Amino acid sequence: MKSYLNEFKMNEMIDVLDELPFWSAPFGFKLLDFINYKKNITALDIGSGTGFPLIEIAMRLGNSSKVYGIDPWKEVLERIRKKINYYEINNVTLIESSAEVIPLDDESIDLITSNNGINNVTDIDKVISECSRIMKKDGQFVFTMNTELTMIEFYTQLESILNEMKMESEVKLMHQHILNKRPPIKNILSLLNKYGFQIKDLEQAQFNYRFADGTSMFNHYFIRLAFISSWIKLLPEDKVEEIFDKIETRFNEQSIKYGEIKLSVPYAVFNTIKM
Repeated sequence: MKSYLNEFKMNEMIDVLDELPFWSAPFGFKLLDFINYKKNITALDIGSGTGFPLIEIAMRLGNSSKVYGIDPWKEVLERIRKKINYYEINNVTLIESSAEVIPLDDESIDLITSNNGINNVTDIDKVISECSRIMKKDGQFVFTMNTELTMIEFYTQLESILNEMKMESEVKLMHQHILNKRPPIKNILSLLNKYGFQIKDLEQAQFNYRFADGTSMFNHYFIRLAFISSWIKLLPEDKVEEIFDKIETRFNEQSIKYGEIKLSVPYAVFNTIKM
């Protein structure tokens, strides 16, 4: 079996994660620019991962403010604890929980941030509802999301192969997967309006993952960590390796023709105010 199809041992990689993964940086720089930095506020970061942007925000706000970080992954919260202890940061409280049920009081938060964390929740509607519940009037909610055309180059190849193999149900499953993980911007705007958030700024941008060929792409640690497992779930177990072999081969052929391959990652930054 191809090595990249093996289960990724997430809990063993905690100590080798970068301070700021390449994936998080483009979204994160934009998010940080939209935050209104004030003293004496209470903030929440959703999907804090290994600590970005939670730690950066906490340090920028200073000790007059209190900052919560919420994430369901126990091991990454332990990584954050190591960092805040090392940096002697005293204004951070960590919450091990999903964002669908946030254990904070109504109207207790001035600022909510999430750097591409909203994509990874189970129920986006419920999360935005919870954000509305805990947010004070005029509070700021800033978050980033990669949008529905993310890695369209991969999905185009996958759909082509599935159609060739007469796997219509898997094609439908693929499109539903994209819709669930990366809803259209208009859907997100509708949810924000539903729960009392007014858009102040909406900025769209894109970056590209570029690789020498398909083999190097599929073996990249972040592609394996964040994407391959969900792609595998779209396919019958007995067809997984055959389909990935076809995609890898086609990308490798493309790289010979064009010199490289790329995966495009369009995204949006939402800067909103609770009305």
